Amino acid sequence: MKLIGSTTSPYVRRIRILLDEERYEFLNLDIYGEDRDELRRRNPTLRIPVLEDGDQEVYDSRIIARYISARQGRDPLTWDQQNQLTMIDGANDSAVTMLLSERSGIDTSQDLMFYNLQRERIMTTLRTLAAMVEDGQFETWNYPAICLYCMVDWLDFRDLVDFTGVEGLLAFRDSRKDYPWVAETDPRNS
Repeated sequence: MKLIGSTTSPYVRRIRILLDEERYEFLNLDIYGEDRDELRRRNPTLRIPVLEDGDQEVYDSRIIARYISARQGRDPLTWDQQNQLTMIDGANDSAVTMLLSERSGIDTSQDLMFYNLQRERIMTTLRTLAAMVEDGQFETWNYPAICLYCMVDWLDFRDLVDFTGVEGLLAFRDSRKDYPWVAETDPRNS
């Protein structure tokens, strides 16, 4: 099995943590630089992660997680867990959009509808997720909790949000820093 991605991607990190003790090769790509052609060859959507297992290629972290979970004999996610992932992915996608825009020289702090909507989506979702954490909905270290961890840590790593009012998300993150494969996949060590 081979996982293709980047050490700084929260989507790749969640899969690396989910893989846990599985044996796999990790191909770390510079997807915005010298390895762009390699990414084109690996995935026509030009996104990471990509999982190769024999002749099977699987795109998208959510689908890869389903594939791995089925291989590992884990129960499928509940509808509530699917909704949690939708929230996490929505906020994460908006944050990636903000980061890529800033790296492209765009001032995302402008009062423009597109960036206002991204900020609103991120903060509304973070407030909802913080309430869910406070309610104990992420106590079990499962795929949704791993995804929440990876997103919160990535947002902090990239300094993309002000966590005022949602500090419970940082407490959630901090209480899980010693979980298996969390330190080994920390993007700060890349």
